[in-house]
Amino acid sequence: MADREAFDDLWYRGKVTRRTLIGYGAATAGALGATMLVPAPWQAAFGQAKAYKIGTTQPLSGAGAAGGKTALVGVQMAVDRINKSGGVNGRPVELVIADDESKPDVGRRKTEKLLVEDKVDAHVGGFLSNICLACMPVYEEYKIVNIIGVCLDTTITTTKCNRYTFRPFDYAPSQAVAFAPQLVKMGKRWHIAYADYSWGQSTKDAYADQIKKVGGEIAGTTGIPLGTADMTPFLSKISGNFDGLFGIFFGKDGVTIGNQAFDLGLTKKYKWAGDGAIAESTNIPALGSKIEGFIGINRYIPVFEPPLNTPAHKKFFDDAKARLKQIDSSGPDPDRYVQSNYEAFNALKLGMEKSKFRGREDTDKLIAALEGLEMKEGDDFPQGDKLLRKEDHQAFLRQFIFEIKGGKPKIVQVVDREKTVFPPACKFA
Repeated sequence: MADREAFDDLWYRGKVTRRTLIGYGAATAGALGATMLVPAPWQAAFGQAKAYKIGTTQPLSGAGAAGGKTALVGVQMAVDRINKSGGVNGRPVELVIADDESKPDVGRRKTEKLLVEDKVDAHVGGFLSNICLACMPVYEEYKIVNIIGVCLDTTITTTKCNRYTFRPFDYAPSQAVAFAPQLVKMGKRWHIAYADYSWGQSTKDAYADQIKKVGGEIAGTTGIPLGTADMTPFLSKISGNFDGLFGIFFGKDGVTIGNQAFDLGLTKKYKWAGDGAIAESTNIPALGSKIEGFIGINRYIPVFEPPLNTPAHKKFFDDAKARLKQIDSSGPDPDRYVQSNYEAFNALKLGMEKSKFRGREDTDKLIAALEGLEMKEGDDFPQGDKLLRKEDHQAFLRQFIFEIKGGKPKIVQVVDREKTVFPPACKFA
């Protein structure tokens, strides 16, 4: 019972302290999928070294919970590996978890608690874009570095950018630049169905713009509210003379549109393509054969085809797979949420080392170290090389266009980082 209560505190309420994590045994660690912070005992590993306190806000309940829990696995993987290899600048990392409950108002309140009461030195996380956007001004107000873990809304690094927030992975304009030429080869006219909230809206706009730029046309768009269990009233209205249906959904909504668009015959009548989140490894079991033939783009897919057939990727994959099985008995392959959170934390680590970061008083030095940061493929960054652009704190990296064949993603094309670059549109105050 004590272990169960401890697990609830850790997983749902974010009461993460050294005492809590070190004082409970294997049952709690197993439930979380990892020993979250440092090898016990703390003092034996690091002596009197003061821990860095790093916050992570994730949706561990509510609409985004399934993805939030896998995202947290990525953060835990990075923290465990960092602490087992001597910490950062000779100091351990202590993780402080907050559950935003998939609600912007809760996320903002929990963020303020992390910064004011828990006094974290920096933050890595954020899953739902509307919550990231609600919380970004808080990090700016308190002058704390915020490394985004998942949120893809385009405005995060464009019209709503600020100097304290960084996104060390892709965004919709870079994916659209990479994918649009392939889409127009598949068919000239496209109808876009999208999750009708900040991420889906900005992603829809990015694809519409790029499809038109390479000679294609947008026949129409259909917005579907986030969390809609029955999409058939929306999907049944999609008809007309066009070549392809492009979907922008994730999580349970990705499963819903995949199944229901198939059942309505849309994916037989039209070419079927979209954001890779529809066919994430965690979604494929629920989609079954109905997702066969789907063409998507993603920064990460769990395959060992070139160029992902590396020892670094194998180590990342095996560790993530074992941890994910602890929270999902089906044992899903790691998805892009595990990958991006793992690598986001490692980007922060590099910045902390480069700036000789001591704590909040060195935030400006940390920002300077992160701006223009080159991340090289290896154990820290198994996805590949990345550049974190100084002008807008947006990263650029290679992309994978894939097709689902036999229930598995198969790489169709690798798009080099240089071919995903989109001009900066950010003006820091």
